[in-house]
Amino acid sequence: MRGKTDKIFIFFLTAIVLMGILVFASASLGIFAKNEALFYSIITNQFLFGLMGGILAFFISSKINYHVWKKYALPIFILAIVTTTLVFVPTIGFESGGAKRWIHVLSFSFQPSEFLKFGLVAYLAAFFSLPKESRPLLFKTISLFIFLAITAVIMLKQPDTTTFVIMAAAALSIYIASGAKWKHVFAIFAAGLIGFALLVSFRPYVKERLMTFLDSTRDPQGSSYQIQQSLIAIGSGELFGRGLGQSVQKFNFLPEPIGDSIFAIIGEELGFVGGTVIVLLFLLFGLRGLKIASHAKDSFGAYLAVGIITLIIAQSFINIASLIGIFPLAGVPLVFVSHGGTALLFALAEVGIVANISRKG
Repeated sequence: MRGKTDKIFIFFLTAIVLMGILVFASASLGIFAKNEALFYSIITNQFLFGLMGGILAFFISSKINYHVWKKYALPIFILAIVTTTLVFVPTIGFESGGAKRWIHVLSFSFQPSEFLKFGLVAYLAAFFSLPKESRPLLFKTISLFIFLAITAVIMLKQPDTTTFVIMAAAALSIYIASGAKWKHVFAIFAAGLIGFALLVSFRPYVKERLMTFLDSTRDPQGSSYQIQQSLIAIGSGELFGRGLGQSVQKFNFLPEPIGDSIFAIIGEELGFVGGTVIVLLFLLFGLRGLKIASHAKDSFGAYLAVGIITLIIAQSFINIASLIGIFPLAGVPLVFVSHGGTALLFALAEVGIVANISRKG
């Protein structure tokens, strides 16, 4: 018999989304002051496609029995891989900011990595929920390396290193939840560190971000500009902020005020208190999601919930940490808050699945 959806989980989600709407609307004023046509285009994409479409997707996915995703996990993963590789097709994929992360069909733009995130998590949840007798742990460990290697090739080619890191974190969380041995976990960490060292050696932009993280004053008009302006915005907000809509940095100084840098706007307008509130909301949302996973009816539901929650929390905390200078600049949006209709729609759809899991199937 179906239970009720976890209301506390929905409360934290609603609080984050509502706060995100207010902050996004305020941050968008900087765009409005420069280009009204672009402003209306962004608002339409965010609120009609992302928010309204996402709310619809949430209600639909919350009503679908989550076991459906196990049945179709492999086809979804394969389709997600194929869709993501379309970014490299000249007539479909297009480049922006030096990265090939979007596909364009007719008048519709789409970031397929959001689909790949879910595809990977769904497939790994299904794979690791198989009986241990049929799939020994060592076989699962080797398979995890293979799945991550396939994903890494696609994501690093774009390049989108941080999104791959987020996917890897979700994959590792599922692996740990499935009862992995710690020696295997440490081996994966070691492999990850070696991979990161190779990236630093062969990818100049990764090395530049690392050097900027280690010394944020080294190139204030170049690679360090965004973190410098972010810290100025957050610092000027002091305890209670300038007030909603009163940001100065969003007009002429802060890069991507509605995107990667939106937490800096929160810090400037709502101060330390507002920034702390959003961090606590994400933390409580994540903890409640993990509680849902711990009470799931079966291992697939538990692993799927763990993977989805990790995707959202890892990305959000990486975004926040990078803007306050305790993590290299990541270039990823703040979930439920930053600009990105595709990201918002998928995030709400995925959370709908967790809501369904909370009803214990």
